[in-house]
Amino acid sequence: MASSSSLLPRPQLRTPLISKLNSFPRAWSLFILTHPTHPKHGNKQKLSPFTISAVYTPRSTYTPSTPSKTEPRNDPISVLNERIRREYSKKEVFRTVMNSEEAGKYMRMVKEQQQKGLQKLKGDREKKDGVFSYRVDPYTLRSGDYVVHKKVGIGRFVGMRFDSGKNSSEATEYVFIEYADGMAKLPVNQASKMLYRYSLPNETKKPRTLSKLSDTAAWERRKVKGKVAIQKMVVDLMELYLQRLKQRRPAYLKTPALSEFEAQFPYEPTPDQKQAFIDVERDLTEQETPMDRLICGDVGFGKTEVAIRAIFCVVSAKKQAMVLAPTIVLAKQHFDVISERFSVYPDIKVGLLSRFQTKAEKEENLDMIKNGSLDIIVGTHSLLGDRVTYNNLGLLVVDEEQRFGVKQKEKIASFKTSVDVLTLSATPIPRTLYLALTGFRDASLISTPPPERVPIKTHLSSFSEDKVTSAIKYELDRGGQLFYVLPRIKGLDEVMTFLVESFPNVEIAIAHGKLFSKQLEDTMEKFALGEIKILICTNIVESGLDIQNANTIIIQDVQQFGLAQLYQLRGRVGRADKEAHAYLFYPDKGLLSDQALERLAAIEECRELGQGFQLAEKDMGIRGFGAIFGEQQSGDVGNVGVDLFFEMLFESLSKVEDHCVVSVPYHSVQVDMNINPHLPSDYINYLENPMKILSDAERVAEKDIWSLMQFTENLRRQYGKEPRSMEILLKKLYMRRMAADLGISRIYSLGKMIFMKTNMSKKVFKLMTESMASDLHRKSLVLEGDQIKAELLLELPKEQLLNWIFQCLAELHASLPSFIKY
Repeated sequence: MASSSSLLPRPQLRTPLISKLNSFPRAWSLFILTHPTHPKHGNKQKLSPFTISAVYTPRSTYTPSTPSKTEPRNDPISVLNERIRREYSKKEVFRTVMNSEEAGKYMRMVKEQQQKGLQKLKGDREKKDGVFSYRVDPYTLRSGDYVVHKKVGIGRFVGMRFDSGKNSSEATEYVFIEYADGMAKLPVNQASKMLYRYSLPNETKKPRTLSKLSDTAAWERRKVKGKVAIQKMVVDLMELYLQRLKQRRPAYLKTPALSEFEAQFPYEPTPDQKQAFIDVERDLTEQETPMDRLICGDVGFGKTEVAIRAIFCVVSAKKQAMVLAPTIVLAKQHFDVISERFSVYPDIKVGLLSRFQTKAEKEENLDMIKNGSLDIIVGTHSLLGDRVTYNNLGLLVVDEEQRFGVKQKEKIASFKTSVDVLTLSATPIPRTLYLALTGFRDASLISTPPPERVPIKTHLSSFSEDKVTSAIKYELDRGGQLFYVLPRIKGLDEVMTFLVESFPNVEIAIAHGKLFSKQLEDTMEKFALGEIKILICTNIVESGLDIQNANTIIIQDVQQFGLAQLYQLRGRVGRADKEAHAYLFYPDKGLLSDQALERLAAIEECRELGQGFQLAEKDMGIRGFGAIFGEQQSGDVGNVGVDLFFEMLFESLSKVEDHCVVSVPYHSVQVDMNINPHLPSDYINYLENPMKILSDAERVAEKDIWSLMQFTENLRRQYGKEPRSMEILLKKLYMRRMAADLGISRIYSLGKMIFMKTNMSKKVFKLMTESMASDLHRKSLVLEGDQIKAELLLELPKEQLLNWIFQCLAELHASLPSFIKY
C-alpha cells in the first residue's frame, strides 16, 4: 500500500488540498460508480459521469509501472500535461474569463484606444487601403537584398529591367527575384503591392533558406506559424490591458495648489510640453482607471517637469510617489531636481534610496517608506525589492525603462494594473514604442526643442589618435569639458594612459559602475563642478547627466552600442546654447556587421533635434523583435521577416474582436461514447480511497485544465502509471474539460463520422485548424453550421476512436492562448 498523501496540488500550487485519504475497506467484493443520471438515482447524485466496475479478486496484487527519470514520458496524457505546464506556468494567474457583456464593453474601449494609437503612428510607413503597410518600394532595393513575396515567400532581389510580355510588343518594367528553384519576374506595379524587405531580429539578415516557387504550401505553413504567434501576443496584450481597465481608483482632485505649483516653473513650456501636461492631468483627474502613459521626448526637452507635476498631484492626495532610475547617477540627479522643486513645501518629504548609503541610513529610509513619512522616494531597482513596503503608493515614474533587466521590467509591469505609471524615455524600447503605437498605452510626444537649443553636430568616422586629440583640444580651448565613452571597463585604463600623455596638465578621471560608491559619487560631483575636464567612462553616463559645460562626447567602438544607447549618449551634450559635438569612432568598416553599419547610418540620418521617436522605429527594424517579444517570438519573426510580421500584427490588432472563444460549462458537455472500462480490482485495492480519488478527479476537471493536470501528475507520482482502464477514464475527463474550454457542448460518433456541437465562429475555427500540427486531424475537420465534423477512413474500435478524439481536442486546445476567453 502506498503512503497516505494528497493527490491534489500542494499549497504553493493553485488548487486546494484535500483531506488525507482513508484506507479502502478490503471486505468489498464489487466496486461500482453509477452515472448521475441513472434512473435509480435521478439527477441529485454528484458522482463521476462514467460507469466503472471491477470484480474484486483477493489474491491479486497491483504492481505499478514507474518509468525511470531518464525514460521520456510520451503517452498522450503526459504530452498534454507538459504543454499545459509550459503554457500556464508563465502566468501568475489564469487567463481572465469574462462574461460576454463585460467583454464586449472592454472590446469597444480597446478599439477606441487602438484608433488613437494608430493615429499617432510616426515614421515613413505609408497607410494603404486603410491599414499601415510595410511593403517595400522596389526602386529602393539593391541587388542582393532579401525580399518576401506575400504569396510565394523569401527570395533574393536580382534587379529590374524592361522586358516585353508574351502577348505584347510594349516593354514593361519587371522585378527579377531569385528563389531556391528558379527565377521569377513580376511587373513593378504588382511587386509594389506584394513585396516586403526581409530582415531578422539578429545580426545577420540572411534567411535560413530561400523559398521554392514549386512549393508555396511550405511558405503558407510558415506564414500561419507567424500568424498564430501574433495572435498569442495580441491576446496577451489584450488581457493585460483589460486587467488594467477593470482596476479602479478615485480620480485626483484638480486643486488651486496644483495651479500655483505649475506657475513656479521658471521656463516657458514648448507647445508639445504643454500638451503633455494636459494629457497627464486628464489621466489623473478625469479618469478612474490607472494611468499608463509614455512621455517620449528628446534629452533636455522637459520630460522631468511633466513627471514632477504628476508627482505633486498624487502627493497632494496623501499618496506616495516612486521615481525609478536605472543608475545611481541619474537617481541622484532626479533627487536633487525634485528636492529643489519641492523645497517650498516643507510637509512633502523627498528621500533617496541608494547603495551609497550606510546600512543605518537605508534602514531609516525603509522604515519611513513603510510608515508613510516619505512622500516621494527616488532610487534605482532597489526600490523594487521585497524589503521595500509602501504605505500608500499612488504613482510610479520610470525613467529609461530600457535600461532595466527582465526581472525588474516584470516587477514594473506588475505595478501597472494597480497604480498610475508614467514612463519617461528619449528612445523608448521597441516594446514600449509598439504599445504606444497600437493604442494599448497612451503616449505624449515632446518633439519641439526649447528655443535656445542648438542641434548636436555628429561626426562619424574611423578611429585615429589624431582625430581624437584634435577634438579634445578644440573643446578644451573653448573652456569646455568632455565625455570619452567606451563600451567596456577593460579599455578605460589604456585610454587614460594615452590621454594623460597627450594632455599632461588636464584633470582626467575614470567612472564606471564597478567603482566604490563613494569614489564614483566624488568623481561625478567633481565633474559636475567643472574640476574634472575629461571623464573617461562606460555607458553609466548614458542617462540623465546634465552638465551644462560638457559639450563634446567621444564614443569609441560605436558598433558595440545599441542604437538607443548611442542616441542617449549623444544627448549627454548640447544642453546649453553652445554648439555641441558628438564624435562616433569605429574600427575598420570591413570588421563591422551589416546591422552595425545600418545602425550608424540611422543615427547619422537623425541629426535634427526631437527625432528620438522616429529613431526608435528605425531601431525596431534593425534590432528586430528579439527585444520586443522575447526569443520565442523572434524565431517566428524569422519565418516571415520583420516587415511582413509587423503588417500582420496591425491586421490582427484591427480584428481583435474576431479572436474570442466562448467556453461552455463543464457539466453541460456530453461525451456520448459507449466505452465503460473495468478498473482492475488489484488497482482498486492499491488505491487508498478510490471513491474519493475518482470524485476528486471529477471535481478538479470541473475547475480547470491546470487543476486536472496537477491531479493526474500527483496520482502518478503517488501510485505510479495507471492501468489502461484508468487512463481511459482520465482521457474522458480531459476530453470534457478541453471541450468545455473550446465551446464544444456535445461529442458523438455515427459510423465513420465524428460530430462536435459547438458555438465556434468560422474565423476562430479557421485559425485553430490552421495552427494544428497534425495534417491528419487538420484535413479531417470541417465546420458546418454549429457542428464540427470529421470523416474517418474507416470505423474505428471504441478505444481507438476515443484516442483519436482526445488527440484532436488536444491540438485544438493548444491554440487557445491565441484567443480571448469568455
